[in-house]
Amino acid sequence: MKTNDGRTLSLDTLDYVRKRAIELFKQGYNRTEIAGMLGVNRNSVGTWVKKYKKYGLKGLELKKPGRKTGSGRRLTPDQEKDIQKMIRDKMPDQLKLPFALWNRRAIQALIKEQFNIKLPTRTINHYLKRWGFTPQRPIKRAYEQNPKKVQQWLDVTYPTIKERAENEGAEIHWGDETGISNACNYGRSYAPKGATPVVRRNAQRFSTSMISSITRQGKTRFMCYQGAMNSHIFLRFLKRLIKDSPKKVFLIVDNLPVHHSKPVKKWLEENSEHIEIFYLPSYSPEHNPDEYLNRDLKQSISNKPPARNKNQLKRQIISHMKSIQKLPIRVKSYFKNHSVTYAK
Repeated sequence: MKTNDGRTLSLDTLDYVRKRAIELFKQGYNRTEIAGMLGVNRNSVGTWVKKYKKYGLKGLELKKPGRKTGSGRRLTPDQEKDIQKMIRDKMPDQLKLPFALWNRRAIQALIKEQFNIKLPTRTINHYLKRWGFTPQRPIKRAYEQNPKKVQQWLDVTYPTIKERAENEGAEIHWGDETGISNACNYGRSYAPKGATPVVRRNAQRFSTSMISSITRQGKTRFMCYQGAMNSHIFLRFLKRLIKDSPKKVFLIVDNLPVHHSKPVKKWLEENSEHIEIFYLPSYSPEHNPDEYLNRDLKQSISNKPPARNKNQLKRQIISHMKSIQKLPIRVKSYFKNHSVTYAK
């Protein structure tokens, strides 16, 4: 008779077979007979009987198979928590490690420095997977950014602007400028192995700039222009903005020098009933929701056939932006990013 391998049985089934074997043993059957009746190995029956005689039914209790969780690991649970916290809260350069990002070698070096434990790369992979850490594109943040001013903006300045807007019936806009080039970075394209695909585009580079603004309600305004931003171009956009708005505009922008220029300040004083400008903390683009509109635009342009000239590039930008204006839900989704939920 073919015997069953106990390793292939579920714990409940194996528990029943063990207890049944003991019942048959009590009834006077020998090991060979029991093994034949239950379809198990005679030696297994002998082991169960010995455990029963020595420990009673308690000796037949099953434990979860396999190695105990945590056994064989080089790092203790507390050490694992410390490493995870360091990776979450700091970048390698902040811990004086010669790495820009947290890759496997950097984490390997961190563990060696902190606990004098050298782990192979494959073991680092196992730890990262168990911790739920995945490779991600980091957010760029300037060294010059002042965290205290950013926190003041989030906790005090913006809530004050929001309260004023509600009291005065004004509409808050977030504005930003961006440049789009025909040399946009392109993503990946499927092709046979060894046959790298080729994207054909003009050797001559050209670009078009755009200034835009969005609101929490999903409204979008934009204007294309050529060259660098200056007071004249910025004022042209501001005039269009208040012309199309039935409410007073509270425009939030970054600290570009043009935004503080004398012609702009003078015009704002003359039109203070229609518009006011507020400034984000320096070097804090991640807190401007309009940045995510710019990313959306650039991603769209990079997915289209390369523009052959400036006019074609401009048409691509206008086409995408007009489609965005018809999708307020999409604009509202920009405000779901962690860095700008304060504005939601």
